[in-house]
Amino acid sequence: MSILDTLAATIEVRKGADPDSSWTARLLAKGPEKCAEKFGEEAVEAIIAAVKGDRDNLTAEAADVLYHLLVMLAARDVALADVLAELERREGTSGIAEKAAR
Repeated sequence: MSILDTLAATIEVRKGADPDSSWTARLLAKGPEKCAEKFGEEAVEAIIAAVKGDRDNLTAEAADVLYHLLVMLAARDVALADVLAELERREGTSGIAEKAAR
C-alpha cells in the first residue's frame, strides 16, 4: 500500500469523525465546494513556489495539493483507485492522441 492509499483510507475514515477533532472532518463537513476551493488555493501556492524556483516550498505545497486533492475526491465519493485506474488506462497513449479522442 502506498502512502497515497494510506492517506486516502485515513481521509475516508475521517468522513464520519467529529469536525472538532479533525481538520479533514472539518473540511469535509463544509461540503464539496469548500474542499474544491481549498484544493485550488493549494494548487496556486504550489504554482507560485514552482515559479519562484523554491524547491523546498514546492515540495511542501505539492504534498498539500495531493492531500487536498484526495479530500476533494472523497467529498464527491471518487475513489483514489478509480483515478489510478484512469491513469493506467491512459498509460502508453500520447497526451496529444488522448486529448484528441475526447
